Amino acid sequence: MTAPYYQDRWITCDRDALRIRGYYFPWGTKAIPYAAIRSVRRVEMGVLTGQGRIWGTGHPRYWASLDPRRMSKTTALVLDLGRRVRPFLTPDDPEAVAAVLRARMPPGAVVESGGRR
Repeated sequence: MTAPYYQDRWITCDRDALRIRGYYFPWGTKAIPYAAIRSVRRVEMGVLTGQGRIWGTGHPRYWASLDPRRMSKTTALVLDLGRRVRPFLTPDDPEAVAAVLRARMPPGAVVESGGRR
């Protein structure tokens, strides 16, 4: 088995997919193949725009994976998988995850920066 490209408590980027622990109730992991990701948008969070949400949704278009330390973070990644609901992630190192995704996503997929959710 090879070492992951990126790993923190909740997110792992391995050879085949981005894996999000604590995505499903109660502790299920969501595996997203890199080929399924259309785009990644980096967003700055505020108290009313995701920072206070530990898990779940306050907006029906986004699903925040479990992250009890989200209040101490300021940057999130929103994944477009071509579905109505978009995963909302807060990795410990968003730049490192964005770099892995940029390298592993299919041609034409985009990593965007800036903006609020």
